[in-house]
Amino acid sequence: MNKLFSIESLTSCFKKQEAKLAELVELLMKYPLIDARVFQLPQIEKGEEHEQVTEIEVSPLQGEEALNLGLRFYQKLFIHHNHPNISSKAASRLPGALCFSVSQQQYKAAMIIISEINQLKTELENIVTKESGVSKEQRFEFVHDHLRGLITLNAYRTITPLIDPDTINFGWANKNIINKVTKQQILERLEKSYNAGRAVPPYSSEQWTTLVGLEITDIKKLPDDVILKIKRPVKVQPIARVWYSEIQKQVQYACPLPIIAFYTNDSGITPKVGSLPNYNANTIKYRHRPKAKPLELVIPRLHLYREI
Repeated sequence: MNKLFSIESLTSCFKKQEAKLAELVELLMKYPLIDARVFQLPQIEKGEEHEQVTEIEVSPLQGEEALNLGLRFYQKLFIHHNHPNISSKAASRLPGALCFSVSQQQYKAAMIIISEINQLKTELENIVTKESGVSKEQRFEFVHDHLRGLITLNAYRTITPLIDPDTINFGWANKNIINKVTKQQILERLEKSYNAGRAVPPYSSEQWTTLVGLEITDIKKLPDDVILKIKRPVKVQPIARVWYSEIQKQVQYACPLPIIAFYTNDSGITPKVGSLPNYNANTIKYRHRPKAKPLELVIPRLHLYREI
């Protein structure tokens, strides 16, 4: 896809997402509310994005106040929606659940809109990261030249709808994201960065090219059958643990946005929605984890390791 067509696709896709989000909010405001609980988290101020988080104090809200805040949060897509002192680099999150009583027809109507929104979010991310053809280093400029101030993470996050869950409880997840990659994939990524000819702070373009060139040399020295993994640490995340008694199953969801739970009139279920406790890193108990293979750090800035 050429860049001009990508720009048209980007702006068109985003405008459709905005319109559909407004349509969803308008629809949900008409549905009978059973329960609404959201948990406000402290906002990250500018300059504090990379500080280690050991404690998070939660401020719970319930009822109409929670509903209004939750619905507004779905539409919080631009930096200007934040306070001037709040960082636009740190992810803003509002875990919680909005529970509605619906007929089958109302449920289907809402699900059509939510599915369209989620499809548009996926499409937007695909346009930026793949179809545009721009390098990872150029994505910010590509997006903000045409949608100035867009918080891409908020625009990519999909909405989670549930049907007739018995209980919704909340907690915290602390983990790493681990992706297996090949030597060739890493070389292609590095060579693309090398050929972009851009300066990446705090380096000049010449310093950056030299650094990436050395990384390419190091990767080429590795055997072709080397097992490489990107092990990226993720900051603690709020999660929802949802129990369905009919199938005797618990499902865990990431919860950066309020979950939308629909209760059909014929289900006979009274929802039980729990609270999100304050986070304290010193009180986290880890369950048994299988012993991982030892890893050796290869490229620190990419969190790239090799199995040894």
